Amino acid sequence: MPTQEKRPDLAVERVRHPLRFRLLQVKKVQALTPHLIRVTFTGEDLHDFVSASFDDHIKVFFPEPGADKPVLPQAGPDGPVFPEGRRPTARDFTPRRFDRDARELDIEFAMHEAGPAATWAAQAKAGQYLGIGGPRGSLVIPTAFDWHLLIGDDTALPAIARRLEELPAGKRVAAVIEVADPSARIEFRTEAELHLVWCYRSERESGSGSEHCARGEALLQAVRATYLPDDGEGYVWAAGESATIRAIRYHLCTERGVDKSRIRAASYWKQGAVAVHETIDD
Repeated sequence: MPTQEKRPDLAVERVRHPLRFRLLQVKKVQALTPHLIRVTFTGEDLHDFVSASFDDHIKVFFPEPGADKPVLPQAGPDGPVFPEGRRPTARDFTPRRFDRDARELDIEFAMHEAGPAATWAAQAKAGQYLGIGGPRGSLVIPTAFDWHLLIGDDTALPAIARRLEELPAGKRVAAVIEVADPSARIEFRTEAELHLVWCYRSERESGSGSEHCARGEALLQAVRATYLPDDGEGYVWAAGESATIRAIRYHLCTERGVDKSRIRAASYWKQGAVAVHETIDD
């Protein structure tokens, strides 16, 4: 990897936002693939919503069983304050698209395994309500890097798609994505020069036919095989299952020479755990 030079246009910036909680109503539901559902929300509470980065996350609050609307907390001096004994089920999601003029927010639900979010999304209909909180902050990664590498699984598809749409024409970018099978592939809109690699958990090629591929294994193998430019300044973004992304980050740092400051790695979920969303660093 090239020696880093201090370029102001490559400075990664952290931006804080006031903590707000908003009640939103479903406007439209669209199945993008058998594994991904897009829900468009609307509501006047979106009038001052801000999402400054493609990998922002918001907390989505689901209604209690039998309720039409979720219980929303209030913003206290030390964070959210919930009504006593009424803490709703919540999960983290990426704001896929926001249109302030139309008061529309798209959130995409990965249906990769059972859980409250997938269960809700499978029955979502226009007129239903959800609540959201945040984003509390954004990590703004400049598009000015000479090349970009985006890595992720099903849960990272909204962030990857949003990033590809915002990269300028001619920018070099590779995206390495693991999904269940070819039916989970989506089309990306981008003006960048995109090298796209799909890999699948369903099966992999082997000398004696095909065999089941453990979750994350295909993604790590594909990253190992991915070419990294030896010229220019690059940035790597990776998100998905915790152990897989940790292994990918370790490989990039120790075996490929990528500086840790040029990697944004995040755990969007963790095998065997509930509601995990964290940044992966040393």
